[in-house]
Amino acid sequence: MKGSAALLMIPLVWFAVEAGPDTAADPIKLEIVEWNVPWENTRPRDPYVDTQYRVWFVGQRGHYVGGLDPRSGEFWRHDLEPGTGPHNVIVDTDGTLWYSGNLVGHIGKMDPNTGEVTKYPMPDPAIRDPHTLAFDQHGNIWFTAQGANVIGKLVKNTGEIQIVRVPTPRARPYGIAVDSKGRPWVNLLGTNKLATVDPATMELTEIEIPRPEARSRRIGITADDVVWYVDYAQGYLGRYDPATGKFDEWRAPSAENSRPYAMTVDDRGRPWFVETGVRPNQLVGFDPATEEFFSITPIPSGGGAVRHMVFHAPTREIWFGTDTNTIGKAVLGDV
Repeated sequence: MKGSAALLMIPLVWFAVEAGPDTAADPIKLEIVEWNVPWENTRPRDPYVDTQYRVWFVGQRGHYVGGLDPRSGEFWRHDLEPGTGPHNVIVDTDGTLWYSGNLVGHIGKMDPNTGEVTKYPMPDPAIRDPHTLAFDQHGNIWFTAQGANVIGKLVKNTGEIQIVRVPTPRARPYGIAVDSKGRPWVNLLGTNKLATVDPATMELTEIEIPRPEARSRRIGITADDVVWYVDYAQGYLGRYDPATGKFDEWRAPSAENSRPYAMTVDDRGRPWFVETGVRPNQLVGFDPATEEFFSITPIPSGGGAVRHMVFHAPTREIWFGTDTNTIGKAVLGDV
């Protein structure tokens, strides 16, 4: 790959079979594969799979955008300016990479072949920490800025960045996902609230989670536009139905020790999350139909902390990065 350093790595493969608290007698088999990232202690994170089945990720501490070919084990990287602190990367339908420059106040557009970057600076210099990015149905990019206490939108065709300020002080907008109507939903980690923005009016609405102690960190949305979240502080999986305003919550398997962090939802409407408060970290699946945790699988490398993950529908795989310097996938198969 032009302008890139490439290495061939051998993946670490591990198979886990664990029964959850209410799992049937014949436990679910879940395969997890991890690749050791060749650049040590760079905190590889937030992988995203493109249409060629290449996996892109960022090195938050190494200041690069990296790539992995899971079929060969080959890695490559595009270096960013020192001190960029990339936090998240997403891939457009044409293969263009978009990353958040978390320490330098810009969103970057990158050519995947050359590493050439076009920067979109925040409209207010005080917004120095674009955090997590998510596409809407029009290809525009919604994002959070935790320290700046804002939710933003990058209009891709014009490069304009629109900002919505969260009224609750120190709300810490964190995880983000977009529903079928183009509305972003956001965790407000600094308080017991979720937030959403009307894309037509840019009006922000805060929704209070019933437990005052709740501090939700990541969010996922199923095909019926039901919002799922994990409560990092207290160890809960939660569900909010915008149509009814109803909340439901389930205590995570490791309860107050859970520290659930990364989460996603699969093609069967089931949320998955990682318990980062236990060693090793555990990947947990939940079935809304039975209201049971049906799979609990340790992360082979230990995980350290799994901070973000995505579900890749064509292969039915969950992809994640770890603080133990790996990129990993969980193969759901027929699960």
